[in-house]
Amino acid sequence: MTTPIAVTGATGHLGGQIARLLSAAGVPLRLVVRNPARAPELPDAEVARATYADADAVRAALAGVDVAFMVSAGESATRREDHLTFVDAAARAGVKHLVYTSFAAAAPDAVFTLGRDHFHTEEAIKASGMTYTLLRDNFYADVLPLFADAHGVVRGPAGDGRCAFVARTDVGEVAASVLREPAAHADATYTLTGPESLTFAEALAILSHVTGRPYRFENETVEAAYGRRRADWPGEPDWQYEAWVSTYTAVASGALAEVSDDIPALLGRRATSLATLAETLR
Repeated sequence: MTTPIAVTGATGHLGGQIARLLSAAGVPLRLVVRNPARAPELPDAEVARATYADADAVRAALAGVDVAFMVSAGESATRREDHLTFVDAAARAGVKHLVYTSFAAAAPDAVFTLGRDHFHTEEAIKASGMTYTLLRDNFYADVLPLFADAHGVVRGPAGDGRCAFVARTDVGEVAASVLREPAAHADATYTLTGPESLTFAEALAILSHVTGRPYRFENETVEAAYGRRRADWPGEPDWQYEAWVSTYTAVASGALAEVSDDIPALLGRRATSLATLAETLR
């Protein structure tokens, strides 16, 4: 392969992992980042600066690229518009195949409010003329400890809802595999989950057992969750409070409970369990 694969978000966890995997396989890369000074130094990798909202910069960064990886942008009030700008600019730059990290329950009325952004991004990609692969990731198991307060307590209106939390490294491996053989995954949508569907209480019990740190879950009402969030983080925009609380109500709804076989089918191994992942969090 002589044409570089473009990888966005290469300074982050997922994009960085994908870039390293592709580089180790001898794939030439173009790392599309906001801050070139933070880009990883990899063999046969060039760096281009662009933000999703800057259509001209995106077109320049993707010029001559046939295959690109688009990591979903960080939470913001303009994320949907920024995504659509990037997709349009990628198509105009001549990108032929786009791999996008979406969300497992993406829908126009997704309970997890940020999942609605993913749905509209998916629709734009499908209408762009590019072939595509949509990686619909469940919530990352890696961030579960970050939900806890200083005492290891996670609170939210999730009830006994279940979630098939996925290891971020599994998503990275799938993305790198797809990017190396995009034609085999043209216009495919994969749902990427862990191997088990867990309540928050069960997941935190596993974390406690493996890491030796005390974690536990306390359910709360939706009203209490909004009140606590507004008290703990005053002055945030409404969409941010809605995103925080709907993380839990999405689990309560059952929309994230399904365990998919896509990771085993794509990687030829079992998806990483939370217990296995927790070993790395000790």
